[in-house]
This record gives sequence, structure tokens and C-alpha cells, in this order.
Amino acid sequence: MIPWTLLDTAPVPGGEGELRLRRRGAEFSIRLGTVELMNSRISGSEEALATLTCAKIATRPQPRILIGGLGMGFTLRAALGVLGAKAQIIVAELVPAVVAWAQGPMAELFGDSLTDPRVRIEMEDVGQVIRAGRGGYDAILLDVDNGPEALTRDSNGGLYGQDGLRAARAALRPGGVLAVWSCAPDRDFAARLRKTGFRVEEVRTRARGRDGGARHVIWLAARVDSSPRTDR
Repeated sequence: MIPWTLLDTAPVPGGEGELRLRRRGAEFSIRLGTVELMNSRISGSEEALATLTCAKIATRPQPRILIGGLGMGFTLRAALGVLGAKAQIIVAELVPAVVAWAQGPMAELFGDSLTDPRVRIEMEDVGQVIRAGRGGYDAILLDVDNGPEALTRDSNGGLYGQDGLRAARAALRPGGVLAVWSCAPDRDFAARLRKTGFRVEEVRTRARGRDGGARHVIWLAARVDSSPRTDR
């Protein structure tokens, strides 16, 4: 068996661990401590995060979406594959090394996605980008953790609490979609989404898509806006 080679390491801002990029033949892995966050052989559910969300906003002529976390680019590439030429995709990535890896050792995975004119990379915490984007997005896609309870950074917990969900709702245009990837179900999180004013659909999807693999969860939460009140 081909051994793993450590290509690079990068501290997570805030002193919350270290990311490690490894390679074995054509396979890449990014780990945080002992936890594998992503692997280049397993992309099905990350791609589904984009395709399922984009299907919800397919009729919008100039969709503007925010992706939280660049990772290995699976979600970004899938979104580019289904969105039209007038779409705009903002990717919020907190760790500069992840972008450097995408442009360097993992460039073969990304192809020309980072130079696509529809794409802009923001080197910023996605929570900050959300709070600054009131009413600016048709969709927000979050894949920065292994789920609402499986955080890569303690501070990410603010994304999934009531305040974070209210900020996400405020950043969406009417009828916009907040999509969240998770490695496991979470009833409490689904309940918080509904309480915040979202109509929630929970989709189970396979890690390797049609090839099977572990079952992951994607929440598709559409912003619900009350009909305008009319005076008699």
C-alpha cells in the first residue's frame, strides 16, 4: 500500500488546532487532529449540497450565493456546473493555507474553478460575511464543520444557534435557502431552523453519491416570509 505523505500543515485561526494536508498517490486528505474533515475520494454529499440548493433557486436570473468553506472545492465545482453565466458565488474561507493548497498541490482537483469570473474568494470567517450581507444572498451553503454539534472550531457554534440562524435568515433574500451539511441527523437543529422562520427539508445523501458510502444529512431551509397584511 502506498504510504501517506504529509504535504503541509496550517494553524486554525484562534489557536483551535492544526490542519494537515496529506497525499497518497492521487488521493488527498485534510485532517484536524485525528479527525478527517474531507477526502478527495469522497465527494458525493458535498456535491449534493450544491446541486440540491441550486435547484431550489433555479428560476432566479442572477443568483448570488455564499459558500462557507472552500475545502477541496467539491461544492464550488458542483455549483458552477449548474449555475448560469450571470451567477455570483462568494466563497468564505478562514484559513489562507486552504486557498494556497487549492492553487498548489490540489490544483488538479480544482481545475479552473478558482479563476472562473463568477467566483470571488473572501478570506474571512463565514459568520462575519453572513452578518455583513443583509438581504444579499439567494442561498447560503455551510460546510465548515462535520455538523451543528461536530465543530472544527468552538466559535463555529454561533453559526447554528438561534442568533446565528437569525443572521443567516436576514442575509437571505425572500424565499432564499440556507443549506447545511452534516455527517449525522440533529433533531434540535432542525427544530431551531423552524423556530427561526425557515421551512425545513431534511435530505439523506450518500458520501460517495451513487456509489454508496456513509449516509450524510443536508438541511435545505427556505426563508419563510409572511404575506403582506392588507387592511380592510
